[in-house]
Amino acid sequence: MSESGCEQQYMAGTGHSCMRAVCSTMQARRLHTRRQLLGRSATGIGAAALGALLNADTPAGPTALSSRAKRVIYLFMHGGPSQIDLFDDKPTLNRLRGTELPASVRMKQRLTGMTSSQKTLPVAPSVFRFAQHGQSGASFSELLPNLAEVADDLCFIKSMHTEAINHDPAVTYLQTGHQQPGRPSMGSWLSYGLGSENENLPGFVVLLSRGSAARPDDPLHTRLWGSAFLPSNHQGVSFRSAGDPVLYLSNPPGIDAATRRHMLNGLRKLNRSQFESTGDPEINTRIAQFELANRMQMSVPDLTNLNDESNETFKMYGEDVRRPGTFAANCLLARRMAERGVRFIQLYHRGWDQHYNLPSDLRLQCRDVDQPCAALINDLKRRGLLEDTLVVWTGEFGRTIYSQGKLESNNYGRDHHGRCFTAWLAGGGIKPGMTFGGTDDFSYNVAHDPVHVHDLNATILHCMGIDHRRLTFRFKGRQYRLTDVHGKVATQVLS
Repeated sequence: MSESGCEQQYMAGTGHSCMRAVCSTMQARRLHTRRQLLGRSATGIGAAALGALLNADTPAGPTALSSRAKRVIYLFMHGGPSQIDLFDDKPTLNRLRGTELPASVRMKQRLTGMTSSQKTLPVAPSVFRFAQHGQSGASFSELLPNLAEVADDLCFIKSMHTEAINHDPAVTYLQTGHQQPGRPSMGSWLSYGLGSENENLPGFVVLLSRGSAARPDDPLHTRLWGSAFLPSNHQGVSFRSAGDPVLYLSNPPGIDAATRRHMLNGLRKLNRSQFESTGDPEINTRIAQFELANRMQMSVPDLTNLNDESNETFKMYGEDVRRPGTFAANCLLARRMAERGVRFIQLYHRGWDQHYNLPSDLRLQCRDVDQPCAALINDLKRRGLLEDTLVVWTGEFGRTIYSQGKLESNNYGRDHHGRCFTAWLAGGGIKPGMTFGGTDDFSYNVAHDPVHVHDLNATILHCMGIDHRRLTFRFKGRQYRLTDVHGKVATQVLS
């Protein structure tokens, strides 16, 4: 393709006026050196679409989907929460406690290295009581009493499944659509496709919290909210729980706002001169990021200042809400971000990897998230935000019905299990008060209505008004998308 050519990089259907349909005709000056040529090739021709991405007047894509959601709050339980102990009640297993998992159920499926050498795989029914709640009759463990109170606002998918059985590939798969690193995260795709409704805040924000379970946390890599080959201004911005919420938000000593503005103006001139010389589209991205960072000096302190929240709201989220960095505090921040038009808000809560001491550790984890999750649903609902905010709750996989290690009278652990797990969604075009999909009698295999990782991602994009097959970016000679070459929308869960 010539420098003056036009290549369609992005096509997506949407119901949002801010949708960018990208067809770039950037005419860059001839690159003067081999290094510049290689640098531009590495960036990818698709990055040249940045100018069109920043043009709010660009018409919408060729096919428009009706959308209910304007934003996503993604609650990710990092480590793999046990569906058997939380949502997928299997009372008939009590009589099979300690017996060997039938070979007809396992069907020679591969196990992780942590249990593949076990001589026995004893069935370990949940020690927690279950009850049905709401008009929907959804099953909840006793560990989630607050969430059970909003049962009729939730849609459960109990037939989630994934090929990945270890944390890093499984999390990467769910978040980027590929088990190997190097693909953009979902938040980056949505930021790229839809932008932010608030020019003073990032379109994609990440909030991290540490669980109360005793076991060490598995690592969370920043590439999970990276933009990969998409323009770098679409990567997630991670907020901190101590000091400035965002690094370098405050001016250094001796620098006031006017001086900083003067410095940015000079830097912008230098960057524009460099762009005119090289045609590197990432330079324009850098200019846009510097300008956003400057605007965030005013918008972020206002966002994170909770003084305007009522005591009723604090009480609703629980006592942890006043401690920065807790899951409760991050849920309240997520609601404030939703009010301000942040497109994709990613919460990670760590510590769900219960290979041992599950009964005690799972209780601690649920205590962290139960009340805040219910409060977030109620808070969005009372403010009229749940209707156009999609809330997603999931982990990267589930847990095995058999015990990892020795099965004791009141203690057990569970290994990773990708064959089936549970996710729930609420708001933003999702049918409330329903359960979709189901598992076999051992919560080991999907029994009906399977929903793959790609299907979940396709459904989320659909709720945002995007056809997952058309949200693409050309890189290294092929069109990439979040759902790769797979995925179908779970239309049964749509309202």
